[in-house]
Amino acid sequence: MFELKVQMYFSAAHHLLNYDGACENQHGHNWLVEAYVCGTKLNKSNILVDYKIIKKHLKEVLDYLDHSDINELPEFKGISPSSEILSKYIYEEMKKRIPETCKISVWETSTSCASYWEE
Repeated sequence: MFELKVQMYFSAAHHLLNYDGACENQHGHNWLVEAYVCGTKLNKSNILVDYKIIKKHLKEVLDYLDHSDINELPEFKGISPSSEILSKYIYEEMKKRIPETCKISVWETSTSCASYWEE
């Protein structure tokens, strides 16, 4: 099995619903997103998926979130846009574009990250 990883950043605000603490107030992050692509079959150049393809699609997904109030986006109306929910959303959007997407990790800070993948 081969695994590729691409990292990219976006900046956005959010607040958590049904949360008792400071994160219930609107605040922002410079989110680091790691997109993982997995597979066993390489192309004739011995490449699983070209990095530029992964970067292009990840940028499309993150551009939608970048400099937004995530709570105001239609996909997140009425739900708490935690790192867990963001990792699932980004995973689903990437999977539509690159079927070999196998995991997404979303870092709120340099020490706190949530990941989503399907078994």
